Amino acid sequence: MSGHVVLCNCAGTQAIDAETLSQATGRACGRVHDALCLAAPEVVARAFRYPDTIMACGQEAERLTALAIEGGAPVPRFVDIRDRAGWGGGDPTPKQAALLAEAALPAAVTPVVDVTSQGLCLIAGPPDAALAAAERLHNALAVTVLLPEGAEAPQERRFDIVSGRIRRASGAFGGFEVMLDSLRMVDPAGRDITFGAPRDGAKTRCDVILDLTGGTPLFPAHHKREGYLRPDPKSPLAVADAVLEASQMVGTFEKVLHVRVEPALCAHSRAEQTGCTRCLDLCPTSAITPVGDHVSVDPMICAGCGACSAACPSGAISYDAPPVEDVFRRIEVLARVYRSFGRAPSLVVHDDHGREMIALSARHGRGLPDHAIPLHLPALAAFGHAEMLAALGAGFARVDVIPGPRTERAPLEYQAALADALAGRAAVRLLDVADPDAMESRLCEELPTGNSDPILPLGTRRQVTRVAAAALHDGAPTIALPEGAPYGAVLVDKEACTLCLSCVSLCPSGALLDNPDRPELRFQEDACLQCGLCANICPEDAIALEPRMDLSPAALSPRILNAEEPAECVECGKPFGVASTIERIAGMLADKHPMFGAEKARMIRMCDTCRVNAMAHSRDNPFAGAPRPVTRSTDDYLN
Repeated sequence: MSGHVVLCNCAGTQAIDAETLSQATGRACGRVHDALCLAAPEVVARAFRYPDTIMACGQEAERLTALAIEGGAPVPRFVDIRDRAGWGGGDPTPKQAALLAEAALPAAVTPVVDVTSQGLCLIAGPPDAALAAAERLHNALAVTVLLPEGAEAPQERRFDIVSGRIRRASGAFGGFEVMLDSLRMVDPAGRDITFGAPRDGAKTRCDVILDLTGGTPLFPAHHKREGYLRPDPKSPLAVADAVLEASQMVGTFEKVLHVRVEPALCAHSRAEQTGCTRCLDLCPTSAITPVGDHVSVDPMICAGCGACSAACPSGAISYDAPPVEDVFRRIEVLARVYRSFGRAPSLVVHDDHGREMIALSARHGRGLPDHAIPLHLPALAAFGHAEMLAALGAGFARVDVIPGPRTERAPLEYQAALADALAGRAAVRLLDVADPDAMESRLCEELPTGNSDPILPLGTRRQVTRVAAAALHDGAPTIALPEGAPYGAVLVDKEACTLCLSCVSLCPSGALLDNPDRPELRFQEDACLQCGLCANICPEDAIALEPRMDLSPAALSPRILNAEEPAECVECGKPFGVASTIERIAGMLADKHPMFGAEKARMIRMCDTCRVNAMAHSRDNPFAGAPRPVTRSTDDYLN
């Protein structure tokens, strides 16, 4: 066995089967402690003497860490099996084993970048509120107060004071840029301090903005913009909290890089034709912007909601804190270990808000039912249809998501509807409940039948989705999906299609293909992103999209959407185009245009090489110049 688990029954209030947990997790479990958090440091040091140790207690992590350091023992990892599995009734052992096995997985490294704040703070608001906040902050930060237009200049010189209005603001914590109109600087000369002449278009930068105006926020989803504090100016407590928070915003901080971007996979646009805009439409902070054929994410503005990762059809944007593959691995381990006890579980996905709900339920209610396995994620919107299908395919009978007060509902609702369509049943629920009792009642509802042949969720999100959908359906059906789904077919009107193949040249995923030997338009359905570029570029409007998922093997191979006989050159016999198109052009131009009369109409039916030769040797060429003069030699002059 590798690694150790330290168990504690919390003063005998929960049942723990150490031997069964050891067999299920493959980690050695020593004796079950009674109240380890109250033991002496030397007792804790003996319990934590091994370097790779997991402590099955989350509530007392801080105290046990201090005791371990005091006793000279390695600090263990902590996992909460009390609130999440110890007090919910029934047999807690399968869930405890699953949670311990998940905790034993290697922790994903969270990418970060340093952000430096010099403490430049802009306070905007009416004189009473703004000046009072500046009085409390000017000793900690470099404060500038922006008073509204028409305000009188206060007789105050301990911090900078200006008047004007903000035209626009951009950036985030540590790098705000603000443009001001009607800016009036303080003129200290003279008997009284006054404001000078106004000017427009003034620019400044700051690290923190404290907005006490109570008006329209400067940024979309302003509560997600780091460094932008906008309390209710009518609430003294909210203003005091914001002032205290601002006072701590100086120094160097770590900013989490929430998403990873692969521009080469992006299907946003090609040849100035717009295709996929899913991430742009969803981003609440406007951190995503178009950059040529792909999109770019500003990591300073990104709040890490994860909706872009769940909606991206190509994987160009993927959540990285934790990575998508890490979530798949956690889901698989939770399902496999729990199912090894011969039972089917349900998955409860939650964030910090849900964790508090679960803790309250465990302490003051019935707790989670024994089949409900909690999975904590920092961003619920990143848990999209692929992750939901992975859970259902791995053996979870149902997936319940507990959104928090600030969770964006619309992206989650669409992803849940898409997952239900792919699963063929109502398998995903959003438990938008306000109290732990309501949560308990919903989670205790009867479970549907889970997948009896679980999958191993490996690969990209698209690959996992296809494998899971196939496992959840008998046979190989074609599943109808809601509008906007990233899976589907391309439908071609053969009467309108001229096989110009402009769609092939722009397809970002290679779903549309040509045949180098014949005029053919081919299509591989499993590669189609439904980005819409082909429909937008088609000059004949011959292309339409159908959201669906074909689970048959035929979707993995190219099939012919449209094909015609090739046109053969009348001179050399080489195929060079589409026969119907060439004949149509010849019929439109022959004997109806002075350049294509008589023998010249024959050039339309020639390949490019023969056509150039024919034009070079033709007579009465309208583009031909005057005859060149005969070259004279020395003999000509001598004669």
